[in-house]
Order: sequence, then C-alpha cells, then structure tokens
Amino acid sequence: MFVWGVICFCLALAPSYAKQIAIVIDDVGNHERDLELLNLPGQLSFSILPHTPYSQLFARLASKENKELLLHVPMQSIENKVLGPGALTLKMNKWQLQTTLGHALATLPQVRGVNNHMGSALTQYITPMNWTMEVLKKRGLFFLDSRTTEQTQAQHAANLYGVRNIGRHVFLDNVPTEDALQSQLTQLKLLAQSQDSAIAIAHPYPTTISFLNKALPELIAQGFELVPVSQLVQHKYIQLAQQQNTHLPNNRRGIK
Repeated sequence: MFVWGVICFCLALAPSYAKQIAIVIDDVGNHERDLELLNLPGQLSFSILPHTPYSQLFARLASKENKELLLHVPMQSIENKVLGPGALTLKMNKWQLQTTLGHALATLPQVRGVNNHMGSALTQYITPMNWTMEVLKKRGLFFLDSRTTEQTQAQHAANLYGVRNIGRHVFLDNVPTEDALQSQLTQLKLLAQSQDSAIAIAHPYPTTISFLNKALPELIAQGFELVPVSQLVQHKYIQLAQQQNTHLPNNRRGIK
C-alpha cells in the first residue's frame, strides 16, 4: 500500500506536458557544416550517423552545450540504398548485428537513444529488431522509431525487451521547400495541440536549417515548448503508469 501511495503522490506532482514538441535532426556527422546545427535555437535533439568524419567532434561539442544526442543507425531499406558504415542488414546473424551496433555505440558514448536511418526493410522483421533491442536494453537506451514503413516491428520488439520507445509523427522535410516545410510544421503543431505532444524528424538541408532558424522562435512565441525527445519518452511512460494505476483496485493504489 505504501509503495502505491508514493507512486500516486509522484504522479499527481508530475509536470504538465501540454503542447510539447520534439524535433530530431537526423543524418548528422558527414559534413563540417553540420557543426552549425548547434546554433539552432531551442532544445533540439540530434541523431548522429556512426563512423562519419564529424560524428565524434559533433558529439563532444553538443555535449558541452547539453544537447541531446541519438545514434542514427543505418538499417537496410527496401530499395537497398547505400547505407554507409555501421549498417545493420538482413544478411547478418545475431553476433554480427550486435557487434556492429555495439561498436557504433562505443564510438559515441554520449548518446541517450537510438533511431533508424532508412530501415524500411530491416524494421519489418521481428528477429533483427529483437537482437537490436537486446543491445539497447543492456545499455539503458531508448528507441525512436523513424517509422519509414507502416509494417515496422521495431516498437513491438522494444516492448518485448522492456526498451522505452516512441514513434515519429511527422517528417518535416521529405519535400525540402519552404512551402512544404510550413505545411508539415502546421501539421506538427495541430498534433501537439490535440494530443499534448508530437515528434518531428528533419535533416540538415540548407533549406531546412534556414526555415528552422525563423520558425523555431515563432513556435516558442506561440506557446509551444521545444523539448528533447527523451522527455516525451518519459512522458509516455508516466502516462502508461497513470493508466495502469486507474485500473488497479483501491487497495493496490494505496487507497483505503
């Protein structure tokens, strides 16, 4: 009873998460110009491609500025696009996949989570996703599903292994024009208003960076809060705990 009473008390004191937006910038690390991403306003998260020329320098500089980092793991796509170093593929056995992922993580110890780069093929298969989540569970990392396919099994595997996870809602710049970016940002804001929070993924395209430099201060002025994606992961599991608590008998909730 005492334990459930403490949980209820903590949940009651949990902060409000209304109108929170997390924006993750993917594909970081290939170019020196990526370092300029750290000048963008607000609390953004950055997902770094492993074994790229500027990955470790970016991670060191970002950590000094308390920016949140993820590992952007290349995963096999349906179109079999070139993936780059550190890629996970369907041809790998468990040892190969986990060793490749572990090596990538070892080069970037600053990361708090992982998301997939491409992956429309690999994320459809539960076995490689299970192997992936086994590594993340041991390291205490969360998983952001970029949702590059509707058939993704990534979050299902994460749930099986007890890995905290969440899914992307909007790609801001699949079409990297200002009009398209504005349209996607409007969709993101509507989602954040209707469900209290939303997650977007963007990329370090010059058009995107120019747009975000203008749009992010406006977003904050409109009452939205920019937060690291890990904060929305935490929010998700607080909500789940609250829902579970409401379905418990009174004596299990510490209520006499």
